[in-house]
Amino acid sequence: MLVLMCPIHFARADTLAPFTSDGCSVFPDGTFEQGELWLGCCQKHDFDYWKGGTFDERLASDKALRVCVAKVGQPQIALLMLAGVRVGGTPYLPTQFRWGYGWPYPRDYGALTADELKQVELLSTNTLIHTISQK
Repeated sequence: MLVLMCPIHFARADTLAPFTSDGCSVFPDGTFEQGELWLGCCQKHDFDYWKGGTFDERLASDKALRVCVAKVGQPQIALLMLAGVRVGGTPYLPTQFRWGYGWPYPRDYGALTADELKQVELLSTNTLIHTISQK
């Protein structure tokens, strides 16, 4: 009877879902003429968002997206995208493109633990092998 009266707490480690990318989410992947002009920039950005991390890591990823899109010749689009990801990429909204979307929701900013980094490494290796085998 004592067991029924005591709350049971289960320690559960978060499990990282396999990496997925939707390209530039709710933004075009390129121009009308070059439909995937900055898609590679968005896929790298998605990888960062998938694994999550600290506030500073998110800021660095968002700035890297801006630089990447500007380098393909679209500096105005780059600024627009930066504004969009800064507002829409918060980890506090249950979107499929939030910061740390590979982890169960909700998840705050924070450095990845050693176990979490191992999961990222394992799934990153599997993603790379899968991508190469499809070419």
